[in-house]
Formats: sequence, structure tokens, C-alpha cells
Amino acid sequence: MKLSFRSLSLAASLIAFASPSIGAQSGTAAHPSVSVSSDPFVWLEQVSSPRSMAWVNAENAKTVAVLEKDPHYAALYADAVKLAEARDRIPSPSIIGGQIYNFWQDAEHTHGVWRRTTLASYRSASPAWTTVLDLDALSRTEKANWFWKGSTCAEPAERHCMVQLSDGGEDAVTVREIDLPSGSFVSGGFVLPHGKQRVAWEDPNTLLVAREWAPGEITKSGYPYIVKRIKRGQPLSAATEVFRGTANDGGYGVSPFTLDDGDGNHAVFVARPLSTFEAEQFILTRNGFEKLALPLKSSVSAMVAGRVIISLDTAWTPAGGAAFKAGSVVSVPLATMLASPAKFAPTLVAAPGPRESISRMATTKNALIVAQLDNVRGRAYTYTPAGAHGWTRSQLKFPDNLTIGVVDADAHSNTAFLDVTGFLTPSSVWLVDAQSGALSSVKSLPPKFDASNDVVEQFEATSKDGTRVPYFVVHRRGMKLDGNNPTILYAYGGFQVSETPNYSPNIGKLWLEHGGVWVLANIRGGGEFGPAWHEAGLKTHRQVVYDDFAAVAQDLVKRGITSTRRLGIQGGSNGGLLMGVEFTQHPEMWTAVDIQVPLLDMLRYEQIAAGSSWVGEYGSVSVPAERKFLEYLSPYNNIHANVKYPEPLIWTTTKDDRVGPQHARKFAAKLASMNIPYLFYEVIEGGHGSGASLKERAHTTALEMTYFTRKLMQ
Repeated sequence: MKLSFRSLSLAASLIAFASPSIGAQSGTAAHPSVSVSSDPFVWLEQVSSPRSMAWVNAENAKTVAVLEKDPHYAALYADAVKLAEARDRIPSPSIIGGQIYNFWQDAEHTHGVWRRTTLASYRSASPAWTTVLDLDALSRTEKANWFWKGSTCAEPAERHCMVQLSDGGEDAVTVREIDLPSGSFVSGGFVLPHGKQRVAWEDPNTLLVAREWAPGEITKSGYPYIVKRIKRGQPLSAATEVFRGTANDGGYGVSPFTLDDGDGNHAVFVARPLSTFEAEQFILTRNGFEKLALPLKSSVSAMVAGRVIISLDTAWTPAGGAAFKAGSVVSVPLATMLASPAKFAPTLVAAPGPRESISRMATTKNALIVAQLDNVRGRAYTYTPAGAHGWTRSQLKFPDNLTIGVVDADAHSNTAFLDVTGFLTPSSVWLVDAQSGALSSVKSLPPKFDASNDVVEQFEATSKDGTRVPYFVVHRRGMKLDGNNPTILYAYGGFQVSETPNYSPNIGKLWLEHGGVWVLANIRGGGEFGPAWHEAGLKTHRQVVYDDFAAVAQDLVKRGITSTRRLGIQGGSNGGLLMGVEFTQHPEMWTAVDIQVPLLDMLRYEQIAAGSSWVGEYGSVSVPAERKFLEYLSPYNNIHANVKYPEPLIWTTTKDDRVGPQHARKFAAKLASMNIPYLFYEVIEGGHGSGASLKERAHTTALEMTYFTRKLMQ
């Protein structure tokens, strides 16, 4: 479950991880421990009912009348649109079949185009793109509202792909087979109708699909638990079951997936989550799917040179083997794993130190590329197989104090793309030869704001229990420490998501250039320092996350960087819950609170959208001790009359079938019932984000920045 708004729009971190989210529930089914009848606003949980939408439209009109009529709005919106639709944005590369693919939206392509070019052309100043799929044209032809949700291509040729098309940006998708050379849907090819589903290619003529095969065949959080095999030419009704979890499984539902390497090795897996962070892993052998002898807090991540790469989120001592600490990466020969799924001896690949964590991995033909953090500073390494089981590490040399990420890597060559970014360093894409270690900058974003007078500093605050909590401050050089600097403090604090320096044109142009200060806090609950940093804030221990955030705010005031009068806070999804808690626990500390696509009713969150899949993070009302803590924590249940609260901006999206708009709606309605001032806005489309099109996202950004400008700069 993750979501990041560092650029004032959805970035890399989305709630429910990278898995397609399942379950747009109405949210009205009562939990045995939670009384629906006592909730006067439960009717707002009916997402698309006429009564709910009438309320949404009325609230939107009120908020738009305030923010769009503000004298700052027009200029902020114009800048946000210009930044969103700029043609000099970096086209993010994806390597498929030896060519470079990219999904692109601009003013002329509001739904977007999936396109390709050659590597040589991509490296040029003006790549020659060939359109593979035009979603604007497809939407017009089919009288639909298609938006892109990704693709899965069949190895080894990578000629045919299953593309995921979303109606208006929701997580539920229609999946169709496309032929890449012709750019046309395959006649008589695979088609999976609208639903929440996961797809893997067992071979070029066979799919493994997890979905709701019959009405009700989903977990209580709305995720699939049955995997079936579909052969080319078969209808869905002829699919044969190959794996089954149970309706009581926790987490995110079963997911079939495959790993392939450049040597022709191919392996098929199923991950079966039992809870939010625990999953069983199965591998397909000649006997069917067999359970792997892996700890529940681990994941099968990649494969290179016939070695399966496994990430460990817990300490592990295999039977008769060496001990590995949490956060490590290990490898097992595929042949060994297939021959003996229940017992094998892994080899250590990487073991981060106490202030380090691994953030992303990808494989080329001959190497594993690892991006990691060292005290929230980016590092990148290649790990090359050496001898029968060993590995050789080599560091890729990049400047310090930046974030380094893996964009994509090609298992059929040694080509990989990395991105490099910082608060004041425009993002760039680098081409890496993973075998030689050679680096070359391929694309660099032109500066989008004047950073010539800005600086970045890293400080530490001391939380209530003595824990050191790092945070970054971006500000004008020579800033007076008089407490009068308008400041936005952002954090996420959950699901082992690491928040790192990131170049945001929106923050730079719409905030820093206007004299604002931007702060990113690396509070517990995240993954900046590995699994332990995350686990410190799980369930009934979660108050430390909110104490960390408050400690950073107090440190900012103590240093004279800002004051409560000039301090605003922002967070989305799980970070929206963070905002709600800080709003109710410390209303005196903030002047502005931007609550984005949030969870807020923690006594009913398990009954709303995919909420029950996050019990491993938050706990459950069915457990007395956890219910007691959730009741103490829940922002929706801790609003009180006669308390002076800052006027918040609460926004969500109608088509969010992940967290759901219910939380934000009910929170605003309860504030209204107590005559507590607030602003509420609901984007009608866009899924778990700030809008489906570039203009919609720019509009949401402009509303947010107008709100902060009104509250903190005037």
C-alpha cells in the first residue's frame, strides 16, 4: 500500500504496492465490531449513488468557488498545465524485444499513445516514434474512456503483449492481446473482460490468470484467489484451474508471474499472500505448483544466469544453511529450486548495513543491477555471477546526494536504464552497460524552475522515544531563520516505502520560486533503513510514526525555519491517514493540512474498497487490542466540537477503487456537521490519483498550491 505525492501528483508509490488493486466495494457491509447504524454518514459510502454524487457536486462547487476565484489560481494553473504538457519531458524508456517503448500523454493525446523507437533513435535529440496503440483514437472508435494501465509481453520473442485498459483510470481493467509489429489487436487473440485481474504468460500460447471467475470468488478485500490456465482459442469458460488459495486469504490475492533470463531459462510462480506482508511462494514443477521453502516475509524478485533472486524482509536461517539478516538479497540456482522446492541452500548476494536499504533491482543478461540507499542517499551497483554460486559487486559511479533508480533492464542484452534525480537536479536517464559498467547520460530534463539560489540541507530530529529521524529541507540560500518562511512538510510513513530526493517541476515552479520551503521527512513506517524501520510502526506501535512527524515539525520551528503560522503539511493515501492523525492530534501545530486520497475511518477501513488487505499494516477491529488502538487513532472518530482546527483541504477521486472516496467524503461531512471549516474536492475520474488526464492532474495541483498560498503566504 503506497502512494507518494512528492511532485504534488501521484508518483512512484501507489497504495497496494505495484499489484493491480482489487475490489471497489460499496463499503456498507457491517463488520461485527463496528455499528453502521451509529454512523450518520455511512450513506456516502455508496460511491455512485445519486444522493452521494449530488453531495459531491455541491461540495466541489463550493470549493471551486473559493480556490479558482483566488487571485493566485489562474497563474498557478497555467504553470501547472504548461509543466504537465511540456514536450521536453523525458520519455521514460521500456525495453521490449530490443526496442524502446514509451507511454506518452500530452495536450493532443489526453488518453495517451503507446509508441516505440530504436535505441539509437531514442538516444538522439528527437527520436522517431512509431505509434503502437493510440488510446484517444481507440476511445473514440469504441465510444469508451480508455486509459493505460500497463502491458505484459510473452517471452522470449516479446512480440505479443497483453495490454491493460482502464475505464477512466480505475484499477479494474480490460486486457487484450496486441501484436507489436502491426500495432493491432490479435484477431481471435486473448481477451479478458473488465475486472480486477493478474495475468502471466506461461508460454506464447498460454496464459495464467487470477480473477473473479464466478461471482463471489474473491477474498473479503476483493482480490482473486484462484488461478486458471487459458489456452489460445479457448473461451474463459474452458479455463482449467491450476492453483487455489482461499476466500479467507489476507493481503492482495494470488498473483501468477514468470521469470526469464537471457540464457533461455523460464520459471513460473504464484505468490499467495496470507496477510499484508506475508506470502507463500510456489513454483511450477512437473508435479504442478509446489510450495517453496521460503520465509513468509520474502519475495521472488528476478532471475539472471539461471539464478533466482530472492528479497528477504525478515531474518532467515534455512535448514542446515547460513543465517541471513532482514533486508538481504540471496540467490538459488533455478535447477536446484525445481528439483527440491522444499529444501535448498541460498547464497548471499547483498546485505545492506544498518543505515542502508535496497530500493530496486533489475536484471540484464549477465548482471543484477541494484539501487539502494545509504542514509537516504542513492547508490547503484552491479552484481555479476562468479564461480558456481558467488557474486562480484561493482559500484556504478554517480554524484552523491541524489536518488538513483532502475527504470528498466533488458534480460536479452546488458543494456539497462537508470534515472538520477535530486531536489534541485533535473531528472536524467542514463544508459548502463551492466557488463562493462560504462555509463552515459541519454536524456536530461531541462531545468523547469530557477534553482540558482536554492540549497538542500539534511537534518535530524529526535522523536519522543529518542529515535533519530532524518529530513531534507529545500530553501532559498541565505534564508532568515526567523520562523516566517512558508513551509510544506511532506511524509508518507508506511508500507516500507522509501521517500527520497526527487526533482519536482511543480514544487519548484509553484512553490520554491515563490519563496516557499519544501521539507521531506523520512519517518518510521517507511523503508529508508530497511525492514526494521518499517516494522517499528506496525499496528499498535503506529503512534511512533506520528510522533516522528510531529518531532520533525517541532525541530523546524526550533531551528527558526518556520512557525506554526507558516507551516502546512501534506500527504496522500497512507500519508493521507498521517495528515488526518496530525490534524486531530496536533491541530495547534499547523495552519494548512492537505489530505490527499486518504484513509480516515479506521474503524471501518476494512469494509471499504480494498481496506481489509492492509490489516498487516494497521491491525483489525476484530482484535480487541488493535480495535482499541484504531479507535484512539482514527481521525474520523476523533473530530471534536469546540476544538480549533486549521481549515483542511480534503480531496479524493470517485473512481478510486483502491482506498475509495468514502473516507474523505465522510470526514468532510462530519466536519460540516460540527460547523468546522474545510474545503473538499473530488476528482470524478483518475483512479487512485489526482486525475486521469494531464489537465485533470494539473487542475488538482493548482487547487492544492492555491490553498497553500492562501494559507501560508498571505
